[in-house]
Amino acid sequence: MMKKIVLIGALVGALASCTATEQGTAIGAGSGAIIGGAVSHSWGGAAIGAVAGGLAGALIGQSVERRGYCVYRDRYGRRYEARCPRY
Repeated sequence: MMKKIVLIGALVGALASCTATEQGTAIGAGSGAIIGGAVSHSWGGAAIGAVAGGLAGALIGQSVERRGYCVYRDRYGRRYEARCPRY
């Protein structure tokens, strides 16, 4: 029991120093693996769930990091990001 508590504490501490994208990826991959394994009752399902959850978590984390920024195009069609206007 004590080993589990120490392991969980180490994992939480490691995630605390990550960016929002990295945290989202880790949480999504872990959740996806658990759900995929529970639904399919196989390691393959857990692996597919981990990949899908990791991708979804990364996208969500990235959107949180870039909050307040909008994507624009200049007159040459190139995309760039800048702060969104406040109305």
